Amino acid sequence: MTSVAKFYKSSERFTCISNPSVHLSPSQINDDYCDCPDGSDEPGTSACSYLSPLSPPSPADVANDDGNNATIALPGFYCKNKGHQPGYIPFTNVNDGICDYELCCDGSDEWEGVGGTKCEDRCKEIGAEYRKHDEQRQKALGAANKKRRELVTESARLRKEVEDRIQSLGTQIQGAELKVSSLETELADIERKEKGRVVKGPGKGSGFTVLAGLAKERIGELRDSLVRVRQERDSSRERVKELEVILATFKDEYNPNFNDEGVKRAVRSWEEYAARDKGSDGDVAHDRDLDEITKADADNGIQWEEWESTTEEESDTDVLYKIEEYLPAPLRKWVDHKLRDLRVLLIENGILAAPKNAADGSNASESKAVASARDRLNAAQTELDNARNDLTTHRDDLTADYGPSDVFRALKGQCISTDSGEYTYELCWLTGTTQKSKKGGAHTGMGNFIRLERVTVDEDLPPDGKGLGSGDRIALRHENGQHCWNGPNRSTLVVMACADKDEIWKIVEEEKCVYRMEVGTPAACGMEGGAGGNGGGEGKGRDEL
Repeated sequence: MTSVAKFYKSSERFTCISNPSVHLSPSQINDDYCDCPDGSDEPGTSACSYLSPLSPPSPADVANDDGNNATIALPGFYCKNKGHQPGYIPFTNVNDGICDYELCCDGSDEWEGVGGTKCEDRCKEIGAEYRKHDEQRQKALGAANKKRRELVTESARLRKEVEDRIQSLGTQIQGAELKVSSLETELADIERKEKGRVVKGPGKGSGFTVLAGLAKERIGELRDSLVRVRQERDSSRERVKELEVILATFKDEYNPNFNDEGVKRAVRSWEEYAARDKGSDGDVAHDRDLDEITKADADNGIQWEEWESTTEEESDTDVLYKIEEYLPAPLRKWVDHKLRDLRVLLIENGILAAPKNAADGSNASESKAVASARDRLNAAQTELDNARNDLTTHRDDLTADYGPSDVFRALKGQCISTDSGEYTYELCWLTGTTQKSKKGGAHTGMGNFIRLERVTVDEDLPPDGKGLGSGDRIALRHENGQHCWNGPNRSTLVVMACADKDEIWKIVEEEKCVYRMEVGTPAACGMEGGAGGNGGGEGKGRDEL
């Protein structure tokens, strides 16, 4: 009423609100006769109830008014409701024989007593009850705002931890990079030294002994592979024969009068296959040769003993170093260095074979020293990669949207749930929503958290205050849940309002596998303003409770 009260302050004359060209005397106000085209002269009677209860016209409409404007300027019949809160009641509800105490607790809307109706003034009792509930709401709102401040404080602490971790990871990565670089240089030096070693067999013997052992082992591996491939070939032949018998029987016994194009095509394909020349199933001479090759003692006449044993006292390359014994120490050291460089060059160009592990006689491609250096390098590289991945994760977390003041950071990963019919519904903050059957079985994912967003709602607030009410609300969008049979992937929009504790109020399936969950939480208090964002400002507060 405060927006139109100024029009009724003058005691000399009254100007119609939407028709300023029409002037009335004070005695014409509430005289049960509609003098103003907009009905503004009868705020306390139903004389103008036949007019459309629309919003007052714009200033331009008022300026161009011709006096015939039939749009009502008042939202309804005004009830003073002393002892409570004043309000409006639709003109159509005035003198209708019904006491509308929720809107007009003083009963002034039924002054004519239609049908003997007498509406007593109950504003004192209703006002007292309202103030009692309002006090409880204000108390709950205070508790909710206090909890929200605690969440903001906790979120700031968690954010500081992320910032500190990013700083420490930067230092850790720098050290790890230096360590990896040092180990790479160390590995390269060890590999170069190992390449310069003279190739020897176990004990006494030449490099040919080593090569003979490698060749013999390789031939054994090839022989085993040949036996395995031959067994697989024979097995495949048997399966092909069985399939051909099945298809031939199918061709002979099928009913050609049965009009099935698929069967006819299969028969024609078989006839074409059977008519082709598939060659011989086996070559006896070739199999006989394979039998000889795969014998355990068949090595094509190679006498391995002649190559695997030697009575030579020195290797075929040891003689290269004999000259050092006749040189002075400084010159001997220089020659030794040059010979090693020459050997490395020959190995790197494929002229000489790389040395094997002479320590244990194995055929390993690198020595224990090289393997140990490589293991240290790999461990350091893994440590560096892990640190870099952690740094990327923390940086992404620092720029993620946790709502105004990062308030939802303190809730991330925590879960709340509620029972509804045969299911239990669970919300894990900034993670996902889940539907759990009370009868057991697998859980159904209703969506994974994607982003925060704003939605506008217009709902009646229930008496217990556990509802969204009307206005802008912050919401959590969840998508890409478990696929719905004959439908889309499940998704959930979690719409939040201020409450003194985290609680799921209601969940509905608005469309097939598209859910809306209403949730109360202290984190949503004071978020009716601008869009949420990381580190954003607070919205203007509102009493939702």
